[in-house]
Amino acid sequence: MLWLASFYGVASAACFIAYAIDKSAAQQQRRRISERTLLLLGLCCGWPGGLLAQQWLRHKSSKTSFLIPFWLTVLLNVAAVGALTATVLTDMSPETRPPSNARNTPAA
Repeated sequence: MLWLASFYGVASAACFIAYAIDKSAAQQQRRRISERTLLLLGLCCGWPGGLLAQQWLRHKSSKTSFLIPFWLTVLLNVAAVGALTATVLTDMSPETRPPSNARNTPAA
């Protein structure tokens, strides 16, 4: 499961950076990153970084029209990762593995 934690870390860093770039662009009245892109980054395991950016940078933290879809993407991500993890763990459980003494010999 280290790979999953690593993926969340990288995705969260990318999402945090995207929020920071968008906040800077808003302050300087430059072209912004779309909310759809920010939500998609969050959905792709970057939501912890997005949440951190909302708190630390005070960006998108009070806009209800953004927060509702944000939390929906968090729920979707957690549900999908939970289902994936449950599937992987079920596939690795001793009950689903053939006995170690079983041989793959063709039936006579």
